[in-house]
Amino acid sequence: MPLFPRFPEPHPVALAPQEGAGGGVSLSVHHAGEGPAVVLCHGFPELAYSWRRQFGPLVDAGFRVIAPDQRGYGGSDRPEGSEAYDLEHLTGDLVALLDALEIEKAIFCGHDWGGFVVWAMPLLHPDRTAGVIGVNTPYTPRGPKPPTEMMRLLVGGRDERMYILWFQERGVAEAVLDGQVRLAFEKLMSVPMDPAEAATRMLGEDGQLDMNPFRRLEELPQREGLLTPEELDVFVETFERTGFRGGIEWYRNFDRNWERLPQMGASPIQVPSLMVTAEWDGALRPEMAAGMPALVPDLEMRQIAKCGHWTQQEKPEELNRILTDWLVRRFGQGDGSA
Repeated sequence: MPLFPRFPEPHPVALAPQEGAGGGVSLSVHHAGEGPAVVLCHGFPELAYSWRRQFGPLVDAGFRVIAPDQRGYGGSDRPEGSEAYDLEHLTGDLVALLDALEIEKAIFCGHDWGGFVVWAMPLLHPDRTAGVIGVNTPYTPRGPKPPTEMMRLLVGGRDERMYILWFQERGVAEAVLDGQVRLAFEKLMSVPMDPAEAATRMLGEDGQLDMNPFRRLEELPQREGLLTPEELDVFVETFERTGFRGGIEWYRNFDRNWERLPQMGASPIQVPSLMVTAEWDGALRPEMAAGMPALVPDLEMRQIAKCGHWTQQEKPEELNRILTDWLVRRFGQGDGSA
């Protein structure tokens, strides 16, 4: 019997090319249920499998649940070239996916990088977006300079100390991570540290900020893992097959997205929205969402206590209650039971 019998097997879905960008690829998609469509978008370094604990509760609540391995990941296509992974392509894929499944509109729910994608949907494709849910990832104001310039100021120009900057040079991060996949998931997908300990560990030996755990995996403490051995094997076996390049390419578009999409963080989000923060997420801190009410008029905010970055897998019951409550109230079919 499958470990998660309510998590459907994936099927390849060929996406028609979009007029702007996106589509023209095949995505591996998990799909179940009937009712209003909810599209679940994962982050880095994850898979649609990261949403396995949400499928049953959302289907039971009366929703059609769809989770793709997004381009660059898992069983989906991994095009060459960094520009194929900008937000225009990533949101275009979601539009093409709705077309392929004959769905007019959906509620888009995203965690980590998937959150950036879903907050872009109502700005780039408002006619296809019924609502947005950010899990850990807030909709934040547009910065005054390209993101990598701001990050270099933070770490004093030492790119190796900020993982996003370290990711920019092609082949560097891939060479490190592809050679130690199991160690990466064992060290990173673990129970969170409290904020005080996490802040201490972000300081290098010289006392300066070091925000790149990926290049020093061996030095990270071994904490209790979030995954069973069987779950860990799913991630490890997949990334040993695909490598990390596809996901890292998304990071190489921070400046491109900033330049090409000036509306991101400047224009209001005009659809019903839910923001779920995690109290102990050191990467996407809850205070980053503080300015959202000014940018998102129809917004509800919830926080999950003592939760780190991997919310769907770390606190699934709490997240499921929050998601089903909001979805049923705002788009409701079914009785909302989880």
